[in-house]
Amino acid sequence: MRFVVPFVLAFAAAVATSAASDDPAVIAIAGPQSPATLSAFGFFDGGAARPSGRLIPYELRTPLFSDYAAKQRFIYVPEGTQIGADADGKLIFPIGSALIKSFGYPAKSGGLNVIETRVLLHQAQGWVALPYVWRADGKDADLRVGGTRVPVTFAHGGNDLSVNYSVPNKNQCKQCHSAAGNIMPIGPVWQNMAFPRPADARTIVKAVPALARLQPYPKWDDSRTGSLDDRARQYLKVNCGHCHAPQGSASNSGLFLDGSATGAAALGVGKRPVAAGRASGDLDFIIAPGQPDQSILIKRMESTDPGIAMPELGRSTVHEEGVELLRQWIAAMPSNTH
Repeated sequence: MRFVVPFVLAFAAAVATSAASDDPAVIAIAGPQSPATLSAFGFFDGGAARPSGRLIPYELRTPLFSDYAAKQRFIYVPEGTQIGADADGKLIFPIGSALIKSFGYPAKSGGLNVIETRVLLHQAQGWVALPYVWRADGKDADLRVGGTRVPVTFAHGGNDLSVNYSVPNKNQCKQCHSAAGNIMPIGPVWQNMAFPRPADARTIVKAVPALARLQPYPKWDDSRTGSLDDRARQYLKVNCGHCHAPQGSASNSGLFLDGSATGAAALGVGKRPVAAGRASGDLDFIIAPGQPDQSILIKRMESTDPGIAMPELGRSTVHEEGVELLRQWIAAMPSNTH
């Protein structure tokens, strides 16, 4: 079942009239070649700190952990089109749309030092993911299909933390955004979204009234929004569920963290790994109820070894706060759960 919203303006018509359009994004998204610079889309007015008024900013109640990077998220939809949604609250974007996400760290002089901006473009043939790295002067960003690494030092918890920040290559973007072999958005689910501009939320709800009945998901780090179990599951769903899903790249593991698990084993409780090896060490279960130190899940999330660490991509350090939440969750499980 889907709440389908008809497009007021078909994408083909938008392309046909793009020569008369003053919106460069229409041409850049539809073009056969990936633009060499981010400025070609017109998403920003001369720098990451100046997003175009055409963009819809949004935030996530529980975000994906990426080496403590701060993120700025935006939606672009072509003029005359609307955002729809399915029955689960996953937003449906018309062809010609883009999801834009900038990553950065607080600058010593104030503000945010943006390193990269990733764009997910909804073209006629499907979604395309592209990473753009900002230049030192902050005036434009260049396409880096091969990815890159940027050493960063920033303040966290009263100390300086250094990471070798990774800009993903195009294939790595595909790995995380893959569902049944196709690139798809993974973040914009209505119950996990918040809009700084209330009018943007009202516009989407007006197009899809059923969204107003969906309850917000808990915030992983706010006990007022949900139980320990609810918050831990939401953390795993956001950070692991895009791969550990029936149609995700880790579907052969039999471990489903996207919310689809119908039994304890599919959630990892009392479940032995499909392939034992160095990543499992001498531990038996993905989640050993009541025993976080005996759980493979914790071992892998506390590791930065490329052959052991989970998630495999997007981090070079340990999310201490997130792991602590999962430790508490596992410790609270009755030891006879499996």
